[in-house]
Amino acid sequence: MSLFRANFPTSGDFAPLFRLLDDYDVHRSSRSAPVRSFSPRFDVRESDDAYHLDGELPGIAQKDIDIEFSDPQTLVVKGRTEREYHTSPEASPEGDEANLDQKAKDAQPAHHFWASERSVGEFQRTFSFPARVDQDAVKASLKNGILSVLVPKTTAAVSKKITIE
Repeated sequence: MSLFRANFPTSGDFAPLFRLLDDYDVHRSSRSAPVRSFSPRFDVRESDDAYHLDGELPGIAQKDIDIEFSDPQTLVVKGRTEREYHTSPEASPEGDEANLDQKAKDAQPAHHFWASERSVGEFQRTFSFPARVDQDAVKASLKNGILSVLVPKTTAAVSKKITIE
């Protein structure tokens, strides 16, 4: 790992340990990456007539979010996000040939991350409601990275007496 090489000597008592860490890093980066997952945070509130869900989904497009009922009282919110990194070509005084060289470098990104803390991968959150809900009247919106879902409660079942004729 370059952090160890830059900050610690590569000879001496700890050299085998640092070589082992370097070998592990090379091995780990050469494996196929498993699908990462994360769990977005939600606020869930209840009012007299509905349940309100507000979840943080920054940078996730509406098309990448699915909301569905898995049973009459269980709502599932799931989706996926990937991060793309773009480099902006710097203006070069040497002209078009230098810009072509820069574009070739940009086509082969070689990034060394100092930190990778942003959520990427797939997510799924399940919400089970204690009372019956009106699935047909559920409304959802996505604004400024906040997914808001309004799940109305059904009106209490009214008993109806049937008269025999």
